[in-house]
Amino acid sequence: MNPLAVLAAMLGVTVVTVDMTLTSTAIPAIASGIGAPPATAIWIINAYYLIVIAALLPLAALGEIYGHRKVFLTGLMVFAIGSLACGFSTTLMSLIFSRAFLGLGAAAVAATVPALVKAIYPANKLASGLGLYAMIASLALTLGPTISSIVLSITNWPWLYFQTVPIASLALLLAAKHLPHTQRHVRPFDGISALLCAAMLASVLFAIAGAAHLTWPAATLVLAGGLVCGYWLIQREAGQNAPIFSVDLFAIPVFSLSAITSICAFSVQGLAFVMLPFLLTTQMGFSPAEVGWLISPWPIALILMPLLSAHLVQHIAPGKLGFLGLLLLALGLWLIGSMPNTASAMDIGWRLVLCAIGFGFFQSPNMFALMTSAPSHRSGGASGILATSRLLGQSIGAALVAFCLTTWPQRGLQASIWFGCGLALIGALSSVARLMPALRR
Repeated sequence: MNPLAVLAAMLGVTVVTVDMTLTSTAIPAIASGIGAPPATAIWIINAYYLIVIAALLPLAALGEIYGHRKVFLTGLMVFAIGSLACGFSTTLMSLIFSRAFLGLGAAAVAATVPALVKAIYPANKLASGLGLYAMIASLALTLGPTISSIVLSITNWPWLYFQTVPIASLALLLAAKHLPHTQRHVRPFDGISALLCAAMLASVLFAIAGAAHLTWPAATLVLAGGLVCGYWLIQREAGQNAPIFSVDLFAIPVFSLSAITSICAFSVQGLAFVMLPFLLTTQMGFSPAEVGWLISPWPIALILMPLLSAHLVQHIAPGKLGFLGLLLLALGLWLIGSMPNTASAMDIGWRLVLCAIGFGFFQSPNMFALMTSAPSHRSGGASGILATSRLLGQSIGAALVAFCLTTWPQRGLQASIWFGCGLALIGALSSVARLMPALRR
C-alpha cells in the first residue's frame, strides 16, 4: 500500500466534498455579489447536483473501460478548470454553467474513488481503507460551512472557488505519480446508453427535488420521462456483461440490499440535516449562529465512527452492524421528535451523538459489503452505484422535508421526523436481510 496514493485519493475526496457544502452555505453572498434573486440563484446548486448524479454511472463505466486512474485524473483537471471558471464568473448564467462543468469533474472523482481504494489496499485492509474514505468524506462535509464562513469574512465569494484550485492541483500531481493502474474491462462505450442513464437519473432527481414546488402533473410528467428512459436503457442493455446501469450487479442479492440500505440511510441523513436547523430555530428559539454549534455533535461523532466500524466489520457481519446502527438512528430521531421545546443543549447533543453512532455503524460496513459483493472487474459499476445511492438518498431526504412542510405547515417538521424513523427501520430490515442464508451469495 502506497501512502502517497492514499493521500492523492483522499485529497480528491476532500476538495470535491468540501465544495458541495461551500456553495450551499454561501448562496446569499453569491446571489448578492452577482445581483441575482435568491430564488433564481438556487440553480447554482441545482445545476451542480443534476450534472453530478446524471454523470456518475456513465463515468464509472468509463473508469472500467479506460481505467479508474485516468478518469480520476481527468476529473481533477476538469474540477480545477471549473473552479477557476466559477471564480471568474460575473453573471448568474455563466456561474451556473461553470458549476455544471465543475460538477462533471466532481462526478468523475466521486465515481472512481471507491474503486481506487479497492485497488490501493490489499484485501485484508480494504475495510480500513473504506473506513478512512468514509471518515474523510464526513470531515470534509462538516468543514464546508466553516471554510465558507472564514473565506467570506476575509474576502469576497470568488475565493470560495479559487482556494480549491491549489488543493485539486496537488491531488492531481500526487495522483499522476502514485495512483496505481487498475484492471480494465475493455469493451465499446455505448454513448446512447450513457445518455439514457444520465437522462433517467437527472429526471428522477429533478422530480424528487421539485416535488414540493412543481405542480403534481409537472412532477409526474418529469418522473414518467425518467422511467421511460430507464425502461429503454434496461431493454437496450439486456444481456450485456457490464451494463452502465449495472443491472447485472443488482442480480447479486447482497449488492442490491446494500444499495437499498444505503439509499434509506442517506435519505435519513439528508432529511435530518435539512430538518434540524428549522426545528432548532422555529420551534426551539435558538439563533442561526447557535444552530451550527448545536448540530456539531453529529458530524464530530461521525468523524470518529468509521475507524471503529472498520475494525468491527472484520469480526461482525455488515448486515448485523447495519441493522444495529439503523435501529439506533431510528431511536435517536424518535428521541429528537419527542424533545420538549425547552430542551437544553446537552439534551439535544446526546440525541445527535446517538444518531451519529447509529449512522456510523452503518456507513463503512455497508460500503465494504457493497464493494466486495461485486466482481473485481465491475468495481467501477459498484463505485458508481455507491456514489449514486448516497446522492439520491440525500436528495430524497431533503425533498421529504420540503414535502412535509408544504403539505402540513403546522406539523411538517414532526411529520418529517416520523418519515425519517420509518426510512431508518426499512433500511435496518434491508440490512439484516443480508444475513439470510438464501441471499448470502
